[in-house]
Amino acid sequence: MQKKSLWKFGTREVVYSAIGAALYAVLAIATNWLQIPSAGNVSFRPAVAIPMFFGVAFGPIVGFIAGFLGNIISDLIAGYGFWFWWDLGNGLMGLIPGLIFLSLVNYKDIMTILKAELFVIIGVLVGMGVAAISEMWVSGADINTVIVGNFIPAVIPNLINGLILVPILMIAYAAIVQRSGR
Repeated sequence: MQKKSLWKFGTREVVYSAIGAALYAVLAIATNWLQIPSAGNVSFRPAVAIPMFFGVAFGPIVGFIAGFLGNIISDLIAGYGFWFWWDLGNGLMGLIPGLIFLSLVNYKDIMTILKAELFVIIGVLVGMGVAAISEMWVSGADINTVIVGNFIPAVIPNLINGLILVPILMIAYAAIVQRSGR
């Protein structure tokens, strides 16, 4: 059994980061057409579960890179441009769930799943909070626009996607690990 380290970033983590970023980018591009009404460039992205899961399964750095880099790639390909604070927010949505990485042993255990869900909630609130609040100094938006136009439209679908899909990915990952004998 390989010893886990919360902040380790070796070859294995580089590979998982690249896979996570690529998956997030491809799946985000596939659903960019699902725009949230009255919200600037906010789409319903089931792909946000990818960096959250990669954080939980492989650590906070992997989750951060999967979210940060995956969002950059998807936004550039989709023509949205580069929005550092939103990329950072997506990275935080992967990093924060990854903070429980060391405490997880059985990905199918209900208490483990509930713990992951709690960190998904915190990750979404912090990540989208940072991104939305940045609009005040980046775009000159007022607090109402930030909350109603950015934060709420980003948080609600991200919570829905994360809370439903991360446990499914955890259970699927547990089955793969069990089958491979690791």
